[in-house]
Amino acid sequence: MVPGTPAAMLPASEAAKIYQTNYVRNSRAIGVLWAIFTILFAIVNVVCFIQPYWIGDGVDTPQAGYFGLFHYCIGNGLSRDLTCQGSFTEFSSIPSGAFKAASFFIGMSMVLVITCIVCFALFFFCSTATVYKICGWMQLASGTCLVLGCMIFPDGWDSDEVKRMCGEQTDKYTLGACSVRWAYILAIMGILDALILSFLAFVLGNRQDGLMAEELLGDSKETGNA
Repeated sequence: MVPGTPAAMLPASEAAKIYQTNYVRNSRAIGVLWAIFTILFAIVNVVCFIQPYWIGDGVDTPQAGYFGLFHYCIGNGLSRDLTCQGSFTEFSSIPSGAFKAASFFIGMSMVLVITCIVCFALFFFCSTATVYKICGWMQLASGTCLVLGCMIFPDGWDSDEVKRMCGEQTDKYTLGACSVRWAYILAIMGILDALILSFLAFVLGNRQDGLMAEELLGDSKETGNA
């Protein structure tokens, strides 16, 4: 029997089983990577929420300091010491309504992605496709909250505290002599991460639906042949 001829080829049923086995193995590997990157995205989200390095002083700023979503530190001009204020548990201490709104949306994004990780436990109790789709919607909502938080945050740059650090030329969406810091950039990158992860979750969910349909079709054929 010459290899490559039709006689040497596997029967269609065996070829389908091999394809299905490889299909399942690849899907599981991608699913594990998706879960790992979801956990990394959650860590990024927590860091962006907690760290106060969204904007900061520059060479020509009147005062040294830095601002986060709800916590900020500004110098007093007389010494190098910074005075820090603001807490998420005390909303009234946040210097701008825009900062309060941004804190809420970034916080919601963090809660959603952490809830998504908790939902991994549902893989042991529910349909895999259903869990992927639930997580996909949560990741999409988390990304949406990140978008809103990043868009609203610059609206608070006209607050008195920011102007004291960045100069009187500072206004909404105009940072004056200050500069954007790494936490803000990380949050913007997190938006892209959320969109990619949610898209991948929906793809994996639809793959699982297709796999279940193929298994049911194969079972029905075997029952009919018997």
